[in-house]
Amino acid sequence: MLKKILLIGIPIVLVVVVVGMLAMNGSAKREDILQVVAVTRGSIIDKALAVGQIEPKNETAVKSKISGIVRKTFVDVGDEVKIGDPLFDIAPDPTPIEYAEAKRQVELAEVTFKNVKQEYDRTKSMRDRQLISAQEFESKQADYEQSELRLSLAREKLALIESGKTRVANRDVDNIIKSPIAGTVLSMNVEVGDPVVPLTSYQPGTELMTLARMDDLIFKGTVDEIDVGKLIDDMPVDIEIGALPNAGVAGRLDKVSPKARRQEGATVFDVEIVFDELGAQFLRAGYSANANIIINKREDILLIPERLVTITDSSSTVEVQDSAGVISSRDVVTGLSDGINIEIVEGLAEGEMVAERPPREIRPWD
Repeated sequence: MLKKILLIGIPIVLVVVVVGMLAMNGSAKREDILQVVAVTRGSIIDKALAVGQIEPKNETAVKSKISGIVRKTFVDVGDEVKIGDPLFDIAPDPTPIEYAEAKRQVELAEVTFKNVKQEYDRTKSMRDRQLISAQEFESKQADYEQSELRLSLAREKLALIESGKTRVANRDVDNIIKSPIAGTVLSMNVEVGDPVVPLTSYQPGTELMTLARMDDLIFKGTVDEIDVGKLIDDMPVDIEIGALPNAGVAGRLDKVSPKARRQEGATVFDVEIVFDELGAQFLRAGYSANANIIINKREDILLIPERLVTITDSSSTVEVQDSAGVISSRDVVTGLSDGINIEIVEGLAEGEMVAERPPREIRPWD
């Protein structure tokens, strides 16, 4: 029985030993395999990424100062308008109570004015005969003028309710909404037949449309807090527009918000970027875009992958392979990095080979 166990056990032990020796030998060979990377010349750009979209620098919301119903629209989305061009015709649509009150106010003002005018005429006649004092006449004259103004105001209000048109202090007031700026119609927010709430001191009013100058577009976006400390005004920017993949636009950093805000769990700062020159590019408001804000840029410098540099508190070192294949450690002075490549200021020459060891494998028996 013992002999049988030995006959079975010895081959198993031998197999385990051989497999272990082969694994150790293979591991040693893998650790001895080196790749080399040549020191090259190139450029490095340290940049911060801003994510946002193309927007007009200023948008103007058009609102009405009279209530009513949209009777007619004179423009459509995309149309160019000038200052004073007609945009909407608003038909007054008073409630029965509003119309009745306005009508009665006119009638009451007419009755009052008639009575005051008769009193004024009588007082004027008595003044001409020197039967009353000048002070008493001036009091009646003031009552007459005030009554006349109240009648004019009541009639103007009724005219606006009835037709939407009137004339106040030599100024025509009508129900035609005109363009306050020269620009492009970006959006139409109402259609014919829609009700309109007027803009007053107590309510914002109905937004009828938005206008903007399309030759004054900017990039508005956000940058992460980790990069904002490196940003200063007028930094150059390369803008990549999603809808125009083959057309980049140059710009410069115009504004960085002094206050952060939270966005999707991250802390970001708002930035604005102006375009240097649009040229032949036709941009639309709302295009999504990425802006690469150039913080620093070095050209015609020595580069190696940053992963080949061992950085400690006091020095940076690389492993260099000479023409005979001998590997030696060498101190280097590094410069600008973009996270992939790093600048070599001192310690290496163009064309030298820097060794790259394969990553060490983690084995269960280590």
